[in-house]
Amino acid sequence: MSVSNDFTQPLADRLRPTRLDHVVGQRQLLAPNKPLRTAIETGKLHSMVFWGPPGTGKTTLAKLLAHESDAEFVSLSAVLSGVKDIRDAVQTARDRQRAGMGNTVLFVDEVHRFNKAQQDAFLPHIEDGTILFVGATTENPSFELNNALLSRVRVYVLQSLTCEDLVQLIDRALTDEHVGLGSLSLTMDDDVKRQLADLVDGDARRALTMLEIAADLSEDGVISKALIADILAGGSTRRFDKGGEAFYDQISALHKSVRGSDPDAALYWMCRMLDGGCDPRYIARRVVRMASEDIGNADPRALRLALDAWECQERLGSPEGELTLAQAVVYLAVAAKSNAVYTAYKAAMATVRKTGSLEVPMHIRNAPTKLMKELDYGKGYRYAHDEEGGYAAGETYLPEPLIGTQFYQPVDRGLEIKIREKLIYLRSQNK
Repeated sequence: MSVSNDFTQPLADRLRPTRLDHVVGQRQLLAPNKPLRTAIETGKLHSMVFWGPPGTGKTTLAKLLAHESDAEFVSLSAVLSGVKDIRDAVQTARDRQRAGMGNTVLFVDEVHRFNKAQQDAFLPHIEDGTILFVGATTENPSFELNNALLSRVRVYVLQSLTCEDLVQLIDRALTDEHVGLGSLSLTMDDDVKRQLADLVDGDARRALTMLEIAADLSEDGVISKALIADILAGGSTRRFDKGGEAFYDQISALHKSVRGSDPDAALYWMCRMLDGGCDPRYIARRVVRMASEDIGNADPRALRLALDAWECQERLGSPEGELTLAQAVVYLAVAAKSNAVYTAYKAAMATVRKTGSLEVPMHIRNAPTKLMKELDYGKGYRYAHDEEGGYAAGETYLPEPLIGTQFYQPVDRGLEIKIREKLIYLRSQNK
């Protein structure tokens, strides 16, 4: 297997490694004695799924697997292929095997886009060894792949390339005279290389694509910061899949930063989401939830502030409205915390579901008619405002089987300190 000298190919394809030692990044898999490298070097290959962000080497590793094991490499795209294409690829693999021509690595890009039936079509052929299945996905396999398929493969997690990894790749592209840009005698300062590496967010393919464009646009052979900025202007480079794992991971990070009283981290994750294209109104809704779930009555102002920020976002739009969201997020992060109401709500709901339709006590039933009064509806009810201190000590309001149950337990923080003291006092009056 050799690298093509066809310069009509994109730079990223021309520089695709043909040996394990040439792969940049993924040391957690490819360093000596690491699992994937060991499997390749010992020839003990198995079906697998590569899970990682774009441009981290999933296709490259699949091709290297085929190369190192002297297997035929067959590629399918789940975006363009159907069950018929799967059957044809499997038949080709079976014919090669029967003819003694060796094994076949069947690489399925974007495998998460296949539906259940399409994923199931691979199962018997993985089991009988007709194909060595290698899937690639940017989505969490736990959510996107069938359990039946997952049970037959090993999942390897690929990581975004570091700035150092990408600078190494850029250096290789600039100096390689055979398949890279070395013959062009380009000049690119180290700080410009780092600028490009930072802007592509760990994506090697994007880094090489942008570098190739910069080389084409450079009039004097100098790739400058201004040129890189112009090429990448106008588009977000950060990962934020609105329907995928990055979405839920980042909103989780925002929520946990607020709960953990870290305003700096909370602001960072909010800005990451906005920068990635998240609808500010979604963030506003989640901020309201945080105000109730994690601050609650320890600081009731938090809920009002969150609602005000949401209203400002709706009225002002972007980008002015986002500042009010930032104000709310910071306030929530530094506010006193209590999940007492959230915990009480869940406990009360669980009790309702467990105990069913318990009768409303007679003394607190509504009695708007003569008949209801004759049936003792509302009989013996004590009007709290007529009692000393506005509290009917000893009165009960829960169904009889639940009398004495306490769902709400205020914490010793913020306003709930006062609420807790009051409840302790009132409960002592009941005795």
